Amino acid sequence: MLPTDQRSELGWIRLGGGSAVDTADGGPPVRTWRVFGQLVAAAAVVLVVVALLGLTASRRIAERESVNDAARRTDLVADVVVQPALLDGIVDADPVAVAALDVAVHAHVLDDSIVRVKIWDESGRIVYSDEDRLVGREFPLGADEARVLQHPSTEAEVSDLEEPENEFERGQGKLLEVYRPVWTPDGTPLLFETYSRYDAVTDRSTALWRGFAGITLTSLLLLVVLMLPVLWTLIDRLRRAQQNREVLLQRAVEASDEERRRIAATLHDGVVQELAAASFALGGAAERADRSGSTELSEPLRDAAGTVRASIKGLRSLLVDIYPASLQTAGLVAALNDLVGGLAARGVAVRPDLPADGATGLTAEQEQVVYRVAQETLRNAVAHAHAGNVLVRLTREQGSVVLEVADDGVGFDVAQALAAPADGHFGLRLLSDVASRSGTRLEVTSAPGAGCRWRLTTEVRAPHER
Repeated sequence: MLPTDQRSELGWIRLGGGSAVDTADGGPPVRTWRVFGQLVAAAAVVLVVVALLGLTASRRIAERESVNDAARRTDLVADVVVQPALLDGIVDADPVAVAALDVAVHAHVLDDSIVRVKIWDESGRIVYSDEDRLVGREFPLGADEARVLQHPSTEAEVSDLEEPENEFERGQGKLLEVYRPVWTPDGTPLLFETYSRYDAVTDRSTALWRGFAGITLTSLLLLVVLMLPVLWTLIDRLRRAQQNREVLLQRAVEASDEERRRIAATLHDGVVQELAAASFALGGAAERADRSGSTELSEPLRDAAGTVRASIKGLRSLLVDIYPASLQTAGLVAALNDLVGGLAARGVAVRPDLPADGATGLTAEQEQVVYRVAQETLRNAVAHAHAGNVLVRLTREQGSVVLEVADDGVGFDVAQALAAPADGHFGLRLLSDVASRSGTRLEVTSAPGAGCRWRLTTEVRAPHER
């Protein structure tokens, strides 16, 4: 019993098309557009990924540049405004020194972006601030602030508004803290510190980011636009190469059919007829030897006649394989019966399930494709799968004719066979090309040790399509 139904659970793998391929006038534009669309989609994905990475990097760069701009601004304010207005008495809270610095700070430093100014001495005492409540209070300097006083530089960081010295800056949102050293006329170092609204940094970074983003996206889109004609040309060349391959394959198949027909005709009209004549002659000689009483001669002659008849039977089975004359004269069902009979003569248990009336509704070209697929799959079942049981079924289903060939042989890995066929084994590729070329749908399901099942679906054409 052949377990054909169990193999369907392995899943069908589609090998051939379902729509006929037209190679006239440049081939199938739908296939070209599909491949082109897939490449464009892939390019779009790459474009989006690169754009996102580029925009993320550009935003970070823009934010860093904005922070650096704030630091440079504080440098400029310290050099141009604060340093000239700084008097020695500021350390001792001299009213004249405080008033002079206060005028400069309120006139030229504080604005919508800079909301607080503090000046510290080395001990951590605030000697000046635009917030009077901070003046004179002491807070320990952080390691960074102390280092800036020891090694003059300008530093910028997001302010921690939870620190005690920042209690009057709370409620104003995120602030950027920039600090650097300044010096009184007598050389006393002080720490000049500004607090800027981070919104200014964000606005500046957004403006810079938009500039980077525009350049990045424009460059990528220009690259894609320049690549599209190249991609189209390459796809068109690949399509034409595929068409040429299909045309060559079709011509090779037609040449093979012609050669098979010629060989079959030569064998049938020559060797088979001569062997048949020799069989009759040997049979007649054996009869005459029996009548003359030469039994020692009649037996060898009768054995020779039997051998010749067996050879004729084998040759006729071979002729059916090479070129089925019944396909042209009696139709597909008769040809499949002859093909199945040839396998049965070789000791393979074949179970045919064919229409009793012999009608398929297919055109002669379609019947030839179905027969070719049946012949190749049966050959694989015997030669490669070493099957002991084979099922050949031909059914009519909703405007289509379905051929099924199932065996209980060794089976194979379909995906691996398609990806890397063994040397000299191109049956899958040939069957796939034949099915695609003829507009039929060919499917296969198999696995090592699970046998193999083929299914070919051919649509019955309307009379005006034949």
